[in-house]
Amino acid sequence: MKNIGLGLSMLRPVRFLIVVFTCALLIFSYAFPAAAIGTQRSNPEKGEAQLLETQKKTDEVTAKPPLGLKETTERANEGLNEVQGAADINKMNRPENSQQATSAEEQVENFLEKITGKK
Repeated sequence: MKNIGLGLSMLRPVRFLIVVFTCALLIFSYAFPAAAIGTQRSNPEKGEAQLLETQKKTDEVTAKPPLGLKETTERANEGLNEVQGAADINKMNRPENSQQATSAEEQVENFLEKITGKK
């Protein structure tokens, strides 16, 4: 019986370390997603000015009765959709203007090459 008691008493520090490690893991798992956002902050005033024109057109469209198929098709062909038109079309990512972009797969490959030193 003394051997069993001696063995269990030796596991108390290990049990304590496991609890501490688990608590630290929980704390960091909650903290790091927030830290992953980074320190880059957007300027809300900059985005608000761009949306005012789109909001104005949206208000005009909702005040009128629903558009028919012909009017909807005509407005949609002018740009992105019948409300937004061609507003900010050059700022949006499309295959035509994203030729220099790196895909997620390429980013991971580059990261792994840097870590392993194969590049």
